[in-house]
Amino acid sequence: MQNIFKYSLDEPVGSRANIGLVTLQSDETIESDMRRYFPENDVGLYVSRVASAPEVNSDTLAMMEAELPKAAKLLPPPVEFDIVGYGCTSGTSVIGAEKISDLIISGCRTPLVTDPLTALIAACQKLKISQLGFLSPYVAEVSLTLRNALEKNAVNSLVFGSFEEAIETRVARISGGSIIDACKTLCNLAPVEGIFLSCTNLQTIDVIEEIETLCGVPVLSSNQVLAWHMRTLSGLKPGPTGVGRLMR
Repeated sequence: MQNIFKYSLDEPVGSRANIGLVTLQSDETIESDMRRYFPENDVGLYVSRVASAPEVNSDTLAMMEAELPKAAKLLPPPVEFDIVGYGCTSGTSVIGAEKISDLIISGCRTPLVTDPLTALIAACQKLKISQLGFLSPYVAEVSLTLRNALEKNAVNSLVFGSFEEAIETRVARISGGSIIDACKTLCNLAPVEGIFLSCTNLQTIDVIEEIETLCGVPVLSSNQVLAWHMRTLSGLKPGPTGVGRLMR
């Protein structure tokens, strides 16, 4: 015999704030990072994925444009999000931040959208950084598009280095030691005011503070600046400790 019980309704998961994230199908890193950047029990973090190619180049990045509204519509329809982040640094430089915002807003209930490029520019303004050491995993054409987008916003790549890797699976497995060594080299080449670790698929969260100690400048990463900007715009600052000067 089946027993039918009465029930009461409680507060939703995001009783304090609801955060949405649209990330790439090929990204293996950002979702785990974001759960560390948003550790609060009363903050809802909802993730949808957008179809993306296993190889990063300008053509495959541009193809995501048509898929973004579909991915945003897969976020829970009843939830009104305080902000939604688009998790692709290079994709933002190709598609454009304003276009991305319009596409995501067309698919879900949110007044605000941000992305790693927009967030990086805001972080540089906060920390008064105009001369960056720029570390990228991307092939040359993708890196150049991103650096040009930054330069238009008064953030220059004073010195640049890349792992020249187009395959997302390999990018997600670049070791922390490799990232640290590359940053030390960049800092020795020019007097940078900060370092940017580009790509949401790059595992950076556990090396940020070590690099800051070694190089003596703020270190920013795609996932870190995106999380910081989402926290700031949704009223959740400050961020968790142990992830760099930006979050302090």
